[in-house]
Amino acid sequence: MSDHDTDVLDELASLPSFHHPTASPDGDEVALYYDVSGRNELHLLDLESGDRRQLSDGEVPRDAQWWPQWSADGERVFFHDDEGGDEQNDVSALDRDGNYERVVDLDGQTILFDVGDDGETLLLGSSAGGQMNLYRHDLPSGETTQLTSYELGVSGGVLSPDCERIAYVANETDDLANDDVYVADADVTDPRNLELGDTGSESFAIDWGPDGRLLVSDDAENFQRAGVYDLPTDSVTWFGDLDAEEQPVTFLPGGDRFLVQRTRDAAVVPVVYDVETGDGREFDLPEGVSTFTQRAPMNPVLGDGRVLVDHRTPTRRSELLAYDLSTDEYETLVAAEYGDLDPDRFVDAEYFTFESHDGLEIGALKWDSGERPSPLIVTPHGGPEGQDRLEFDLRTQFLLSQGYSVLEVNYRGSIGRGREFKERLFGDWGGAEQEDIAEAVRRVAAEDWVDEDRVAVFGGSYGGYCAYWQMVQYPELYATGIAWMGVTDLEDMYENTMPHFQTGLMERYLGTPAENPDRYRERSPVEYVENLDAPLLMVHGVNDSRVPVSQARLFRDALLDAGYEEGEAADFEYVELGEEGHASSDIGQKKRLFGILDDFLDRRLRGATPAAEPGQ
Repeated sequence: MSDHDTDVLDELASLPSFHHPTASPDGDEVALYYDVSGRNELHLLDLESGDRRQLSDGEVPRDAQWWPQWSADGERVFFHDDEGGDEQNDVSALDRDGNYERVVDLDGQTILFDVGDDGETLLLGSSAGGQMNLYRHDLPSGETTQLTSYELGVSGGVLSPDCERIAYVANETDDLANDDVYVADADVTDPRNLELGDTGSESFAIDWGPDGRLLVSDDAENFQRAGVYDLPTDSVTWFGDLDAEEQPVTFLPGGDRFLVQRTRDAAVVPVVYDVETGDGREFDLPEGVSTFTQRAPMNPVLGDGRVLVDHRTPTRRSELLAYDLSTDEYETLVAAEYGDLDPDRFVDAEYFTFESHDGLEIGALKWDSGERPSPLIVTPHGGPEGQDRLEFDLRTQFLLSQGYSVLEVNYRGSIGRGREFKERLFGDWGGAEQEDIAEAVRRVAAEDWVDEDRVAVFGGSYGGYCAYWQMVQYPELYATGIAWMGVTDLEDMYENTMPHFQTGLMERYLGTPAENPDRYRERSPVEYVENLDAPLLMVHGVNDSRVPVSQARLFRDALLDAGYEEGEAADFEYVELGEEGHASSDIGQKKRLFGILDDFLDRRLRGATPAAEPGQ
């Protein structure tokens, strides 16, 4: 795929995708977002007949970032509704006839944590009171009641089967890296900390089972592990060999087995554990990334002993499978679509590791477009608690289709490698992880098939921060860069992001601006605009509530103040995306972004010439 091919842009962006499949309470249907019509809509898939029908008609968001959930009786589907991707969600519902109802309307961001089996209760997280806290919504009366008032907020909650108890995650310690699991009565009076790990570890409540059992996780022993907590005896049984990250997902019916997702290097495989024996069995699937629905109480369990699995590889798009736990056989429920594209044209990834400047093993993925010599684009992931994996990525394959090879780096701070690896970024945001990225670029750019004079950096969110930082701290490495919805001014980010991102992200990694003013200033790319030495494209959604558009505007204004010029043939280019928040899955918005990227890279990298001095 080394020839520059603009036709593939529309074809790739137009390929229909499904998101957030979840089984009905009886396991006979699947609700999922699907954009086969050209717009994200809610669909229902009947498993017996195989028929799929579109339930919504424009009521659900264009962006499928937030998930749907079934009502307890299976007669309605709840979903998160926002305004133009701003993530200030309310909760709405559609019944089987397509009738729409706004169910919960609060200020700020509202997250549907759980739907009660009693048919009357919704458990919510909301920032209506400032910080993210627990709320309980009574469906018959329509009343919503705030349950907690934590200064550091909550990050998840699940209702017991009788809705008389709640398990949730909060932090009352001085260690901002800490997360504890609490169990309380329905009104959350006198909550009890289960004290699963040590102070500083992250513990989570995942799912309630029968007889007062709770599926939990903790990373006190470095790797995340799954456990079953028995509330009547206040004892916990841990599972696994602590040689890989294992993320618990749900109990299976009866509570004698549960599912986890095991991450090893850059691959993910589902595992089923036997509660009594402790034995775990991996699913028999091709190597890649195979995941369940990952948001409790989104339900992967079908009514016939099968479970829903989303399977993809670097060269194969997501397919929704029904996996039979008794036979290890599977059926494709929603096949990947490729339109007129030959799937054999997609490029596979090579996973490799290298030793960092301070002796740490860093993992990375390399995608060779086949062009010689090949331009190279490094695409740092977001998060920073993210991970690049052996899975199909639309943007990566788009870049490859245009002849650009791609490098993905799981820098320190990434997930999938354990608590110690993740916490290496605490207090060092914008430090050694940036050298990890630069070192990977130096190594790959030195290979004889790469054109070291045509290397670019492109990232979004924390990856956008990385793009800004790489361009102003390692200008010798890059011929151009693209910063998409990236952070440029840490203090402004702290002041203007959502409250739970202030505490759960900024304070966890950096403290507060009052505590560490020098660190906030020193690790802000906007402080180093005079180092920019190659063309830069800045792209940002105007409705972004996570990383506000002020971040891009501040950097643009600082460049202008420093004498840089804006324009297609000048020092930098600037684009604001209307009707878009923190990225989007919408087909039209993907096409818009791809077109902007393609145009910029074609002009600035494909036929790159030495950059002019700033202002010239």
